[in-house]
Amino acid sequence: QVQLEESGGGVVQAGDTLRLSCSISGRTGGHYLMGWFRQAPGKERETVATINWSGDRTFVQYSLSDRCTIATEEKNRASLQIRRLKPEDTAVYYCAAVEGTGLASDSRRFDIWGQGTQVTVSS
Repeated sequence: QVQLEESGGGVVQAGDTLRLSCSISGRTGGHYLMGWFRQAPGKERETVATINWSGDRTFVQYSLSDRCTIATEEKNRASLQIRRLKPEDTAVYYCAAVEGTGLASDSRRFDIWGQGTQVTVSS
């Protein structure tokens, strides 16, 4: 069984940099597309960024494109960085994965989800 382990998050100051990491564990013989999604209170879940298995193709939400970076640290481990944090970045951030070699931005494509990590940006 494949599982995701998220790390990072918590309370951060506006203007600081958020760093999140996600690792795939279990039966991980395949290639996985990974991504980060977030859901703020009262809002729908939105895509933050996704990355293909080799790390050479990425998608970043347009509104975050100047502040957000997603990267592959090693096989089946991806990191997310959001710079110059704003209070509106406050949300539960979820890591997700799906086996495959392509790139996708729609959260409905992802079938393995982490438990989520709360990120609160204080002003």
